[in-house]
Amino acid sequence: MKLVVVSAGLSVPSSTRLLADRLAAATGRHADVEIQVVELSDLAVEIAHNFVTGFPGPELGAAAEAVMGADGLIAVTPIFSASYSGLFKSFFDVLTVMDKDAIAGTPVLIAATGGTARHSLALEHALRPLFAYLRAVVVPTAVYAASEDWGADGLDQRIERAATELATLMRPAPVREVREVREEELIPFEQQLASLRPE
Repeated sequence: MKLVVVSAGLSVPSSTRLLADRLAAATGRHADVEIQVVELSDLAVEIAHNFVTGFPGPELGAAAEAVMGADGLIAVTPIFSASYSGLFKSFFDVLTVMDKDAIAGTPVLIAATGGTARHSLALEHALRPLFAYLRAVVVPTAVYAASEDWGADGLDQRIERAATELATLMRPAPVREVREVREEELIPFEQQLASLRPE
């Protein structure tokens, strides 16, 4: 299975990329996945050009194809002004212009980083609605890492829980054999009701 990680971190090193890598590694412990990372900071110029020209550059086109062909997606953004970054949103805008069903039905783990825990609800009021609109299947556990969370209790457990949920959704559902019911096996509704009446 192919797991694509979209990281919108801007600095080097980036806490956003660090969180993305930890989520990907945890998912890899629960499922046999091939991991590909898409660094949006490397695509910023091509994303801007795409809005002007309507055509993706070669690197942006390759990144979009990777995301659209993924069996699972990890999407991580820094939080600015209580929402996802403009670069993060712009990439998914470009993606949906290419194909409105680009990630429909794709399992997605959403995560974010920020300087303070006060921005943690951005996952629920900004990221989750965005991916619900794109008709992705968002895992129940979202992961937010504030500056004070690194090395603190709780972050590892949240990462593990979210990764387990993503790995579970990425696995194909077991094929169940459907037994054909013959007409003579069906009990008429009136007969079923009659059996419920007191004698």
